[in-house]
Amino acid sequence: MTTAHTTAEGAGRPGPGPDPWLRRFHPAPPGPAPRLVLLPHAGGNASYYFPFSQALSAYAEVLTVQYPGRQDRLAEPVPGSIGAMVDGVHQALRPWLDGPLVLFGHSMGALVAFELARRLEAEAGAGSEAGSGSRTGSGSLRGLIVSGRRSPLLRRAEDACPPDDDALLAQLGSLAGTDPRLLADDGFKELILPALRGDYRAVDEYRCAPGPALRVPVSVLCGEQDPRVSVPEAMAWRELAAGAFTFRGFPGGHFYLAERQDAVVRAVREDLASFGAAA
Repeated sequence: MTTAHTTAEGAGRPGPGPDPWLRRFHPAPPGPAPRLVLLPHAGGNASYYFPFSQALSAYAEVLTVQYPGRQDRLAEPVPGSIGAMVDGVHQALRPWLDGPLVLFGHSMGALVAFELARRLEAEAGAGSEAGSGSRTGSGSLRGLIVSGRRSPLLRRAEDACPPDDDALLAQLGSLAGTDPRLLADDGFKELILPALRGDYRAVDEYRCAPGPALRVPVSVLCGEQDPRVSVPEAMAWRELAAGAFTFRGFPGGHFYLAERQDAVVRAVREDLASFGAAA
């Protein structure tokens, strides 16, 4: 699938210039609208969210994140940590922080979105204490939506990075998010393995540092048959939310959102409205 940079053509508001970390596949809706940032899973890329961008583009300006080491960024080094991913996305979003912003992350992307939300809230708080309000735009965050990931406060023994490529590919296959025919193709495996290894290592080494609970509303989505995330583990995000908290379960496994796209899109639209971010 061809990727488009943030200067997508067509109706809607113009955005800042192209940035390798961000894609805007569809034009922004005319008039005021929130910005919805979609962060992919381990081994994932911006194109995974193309159908969601299409379905949500009438309600939000949808930006999808493209981590280094995949697709058109294949030649770049894979980030070595969740913190490095947060650094890159945070810097790329600075020109976009002039209006309501909502973050959505699936699986590994949920961790990146959570740490990014923490950083934006910390900046907003620092600006307020300095008497500068939200001049940097950090106060634009309206809510966080996390999907397919247990609370960062919880760990399992299986969180450890698989010991070799065969085990890594077997684990990916068990989640039913990738066509088995692709996983059997040597050329495809050669393309995805560096990013997959790096992302799994980043998740394995991540630890949730102590800090204040998020002030913005937090919405949690998960597949009720997800072998990697139980419903109680997903609901444990509540401990990291000081404000409004919503949980929704959907039939399906780890990649339930592909099977239940219409329902997930409705849930995101409801969250945009409840966060006060909808146009």
